[in-house]
Amino acid sequence: MATIKRYGLISHLRSEASSHVIHFRSGKKAKGGRGLAFWYFPQGASIAELPVDDREMALFTKARTQDFQEISLQGNISWHITDPDLASDRIDFSIGLQTGKLMTEPVDIIEGRIAGLANQASAQYFAEATVRALLDAGLNPVRAKIEAALADSPALRDIGVEIVAVRITHIAPSAELERALQTPTFESLQQKADEAVYERRALAVDKERAIAENELANKTELAKRETQLIEQESANTRSRATATAEAGKIEADAEAARIRTIEGAQSEAEHSRIAIYRDLPSHVLLGLAAREFAGKLETINNLNVTPDLLSALVGELGKGKGGAGTEG
Repeated sequence: MATIKRYGLISHLRSEASSHVIHFRSGKKAKGGRGLAFWYFPQGASIAELPVDDREMALFTKARTQDFQEISLQGNISWHITDPDLASDRIDFSIGLQTGKLMTEPVDIIEGRIAGLANQASAQYFAEATVRALLDAGLNPVRAKIEAALADSPALRDIGVEIVAVRITHIAPSAELERALQTPTFESLQQKADEAVYERRALAVDKERAIAENELANKTELAKRETQLIEQESANTRSRATATAEAGKIEADAEAARIRTIEGAQSEAEHSRIAIYRDLPSHVLLGLAAREFAGKLETINNLNVTPDLLSALVGELGKGKGGAGTEG
């Protein structure tokens, strides 16, 4: 906004560098430029101040799609005045000579024209496609459509306005339709999440089963090894018992052989002795028996000699002597 100071019949104006000021005197252009400062007589002057910096306006519009669904668009449009003289000819940018303020709202007029052109372009774009196709296409196609419509618009060229940039930030259907459109996606995502949960559970079950099978295999292997160990111990026990029995048998056989040998020797000795005794005379055998008998008796308290025994002994002795004399 220009700063105006009045000094009696004359006034002084000072403008900012971002403003283009045009001074008209008696209906004719006296001077014009950015950031001017000058003196003027208010009685015969008219001054216009135009912003020449980049301006940004909000864009909000609603339209119907091909399938008769309402869709809304939000964004921003940047613009600036490229021809201040042309803009001042078509739009009133006059300022009050006492206050320096704009007497109308020329910026609103320009932004209203820009918004109308943008709304028309977006409505035409939305009417050519279904809401699903528009949402799937995203922001770039509608931005390009609006940008092209504004760049080629004579309504803006005729007022010296140029579009700097178009930015679309949001496209959305109505709240009810958005929830309806989100439901299949939500259900699909929920299904995928459930499938992921089921897969994790199945994987956990498989792992638990694998662990259980591994534990069972380990127990089976341990039981098998324990059985083999028991069988080996039994075999070892049987082997030791067999070896012990065989050793005992061998020892018994050896002992039996030894006993048989000793008894054989004793039997042969006894047979030899008996054979010797068989050839001896009876009185010799009787004497030997008496001597054997006497050797086994420690004490003889009484000895009875009967006549029969004595006659028998005398007879035997007589036979012995007679035989001896005969042989002599």
